[in-house]
Amino acid sequence: MLAQVSWRNVWRHKLRSSVIIFAVAIGIFAGVFAWAFYKGMMNERVETAISTESSNIQIHQRTYLEDPGIKKFIANGNEIAEKIEKIQGIKGVSKRLLSNAMVTSAEQGTGVMVIGIDPEQEKKVTNISESVSIGTYFKETGKNPVLIGKKLAEKLKIKERSKIVLTLQQLDGTITRAQFRVAGIYNITNSMYEEMNVFVRSQDLAGILQLDASACHEIAVKVVDNNTENVIFNKIKPLFPSLDVKEWRELMPEVSVAEESIDVSMIVFIIVILVGLSLAIINTMLMAVLERVKEIGMLMAIGMTRKRVFNMILLETIFLTITGMVVGIVIASLLSLYFGKTGIDISMGSEVYESMGYTSLIYPVLSAKIIIEVAIMVVIASILSAIYPAWKALKLKPADAIRSDV
Repeated sequence: MLAQVSWRNVWRHKLRSSVIIFAVAIGIFAGVFAWAFYKGMMNERVETAISTESSNIQIHQRTYLEDPGIKKFIANGNEIAEKIEKIQGIKGVSKRLLSNAMVTSAEQGTGVMVIGIDPEQEKKVTNISESVSIGTYFKETGKNPVLIGKKLAEKLKIKERSKIVLTLQQLDGTITRAQFRVAGIYNITNSMYEEMNVFVRSQDLAGILQLDASACHEIAVKVVDNNTENVIFNKIKPLFPSLDVKEWRELMPEVSVAEESIDVSMIVFIIVILVGLSLAIINTMLMAVLERVKEIGMLMAIGMTRKRVFNMILLETIFLTITGMVVGIVIASLLSLYFGKTGIDISMGSEVYESMGYTSLIYPVLSAKIIIEVAIMVVIASILSAIYPAWKALKLKPADAIRSDV
């Protein structure tokens, strides 16, 4: 009965209630859709980090990551790779040789990281082979083919079939130069990565560095299902106690921190929205109470307890905010589902986003967890918003309220 009365009271002033419901709906829609948008953006960044840049797990010599050096190589790389490949859930394993180098063209020169790979092994670990937009992915049998990033190609002012010179340090410390020909140009969503990393065949790089063919500086591991990454990591780590085995989160802490902080950031964002909406709701409910002073006084005079008066004001506030919340969440859900399939093109700011490794096409991700957390925050906000107007109603004295001219 009290709920019915409260619902009718909400619609006694249709325009005022509609304005508040509309404001709540817009605020909740903005918060929920923004959360889904940034969740999708972060998921794309994590996928890029794993599939393009680092893989799920990497293995190095101790202290290599802190102080990289050509002499800190893993001698029995083939044997380690074979052991890992036997573990269930492994998609691929790729041995890599790494060397800092100076790359020069006829126009420019810059420092890069040269990554020596087995092209077929690397296909199972990263999607670099699928990102080649110009030329081919090591299909040529010619001498010293190299795969470079689009950003680096623009910086060096070179194109497919152009010749570049890599200046590297050999195992004995001797500085040497080797000429390579651009076989292909890859284009991913991270312009910084494109500018800093070039790929060559490991057999070519091993010959230049004077390293054995089985040696490597890094072993990259890709799992079939990212959800099983931690389980497989715990299987691999004990097998090689003398080596440094790390998950991608340890290798790319900036991405991991961003992923973990996105939910907290969006909760704060929605709280800010709800604080603003709460002020409007308090004002609306306070007006509703002051307009009904005589009515509330009469209800209290004929036996309605102060507790029921409080509950009536509380229910009116909850109905007002919940209605707006439902409308906002429904709109946000429909748009999230639509753009989750088509994507949102943010290419206007693609240079800024790509410099940080984010894609220019974002697919919002709206989960039940987001909706539940928003609903809980809205209910709490509505209860808090009802306290002051309800308190004003409870302070009324029935006799004085009935004689009031309000």
